Amino acid sequence: MNYIYPGPQTGSVGSRNFSASRGDDMALAELGFIVVSIDGMGTPWRSKQFHEVGGLTDNTLPDQVAGMKQLAAENPWIDINKAGVWGHSGGGNATASAMFHYPDFFKVGWSESGNHDNRLYEDDWAEKWIGLDDAAHKQAYEDQANQPLAKNLKGKLMLVHGTMDDNVPPGSTLLVVDALMKAGKDFDLLMIPNAHHGYGDQTMYITRRRWDYFVSNLLGATPPHEYTLKPTPMPGR
Repeated sequence: MNYIYPGPQTGSVGSRNFSASRGDDMALAELGFIVVSIDGMGTPWRSKQFHEVGGLTDNTLPDQVAGMKQLAAENPWIDINKAGVWGHSGGGNATASAMFHYPDFFKVGWSESGNHDNRLYEDDWAEKWIGLDDAAHKQAYEDQANQPLAKNLKGKLMLVHGTMDDNVPPGSTLLVVDALMKAGKDFDLLMIPNAHHGYGDQTMYITRRRWDYFVSNLLGATPPHEYTLKPTPMPGR
């Protein structure tokens, strides 16, 4: 399982400080998955040269795939034929990109709130990293967009988006939905009513659905039916 956030302002690993659970990584590991987070070339915190390699187009995916294959080669108990990927926002973009660019490698993807086409995202973001949306950069923007490659999908893909997202509007995911439908592809879609870029009081429901999706489609097991997650009480309460 690859948890991905491709940068370029940060990477999948994020803070180098100790974190006991690393977000959802520990939970997925306890469900039976080997979970990796890889800062591929194009992410910061190393050298300037490392940061400037690649760009938004490849979403660090060549390094993600190479790193996972190398890890599996060193540890034969890893089943590299059952590779999954998930991420939120830029990670949602990268997840769909992974499923479309590497359809024979990634078998299951969970894509949350992805900015799937930066021509329709914030200009202060895209133009900072790609350049002006003009004739000189037309191909770079086209190469970054996910919907032209949706026809390549082979595995199981869940697309998730909040209907009130004012960071990445839901139309970004609907571009991919439209392309998948036109290509005759089977996929899954979960739209969260009244949710913004974060999912608010629906976070636990989405987390449980994400766990169930990977357990069912990647692990090949049957998750508990409609299991209810409960918040951990704060100390002293």
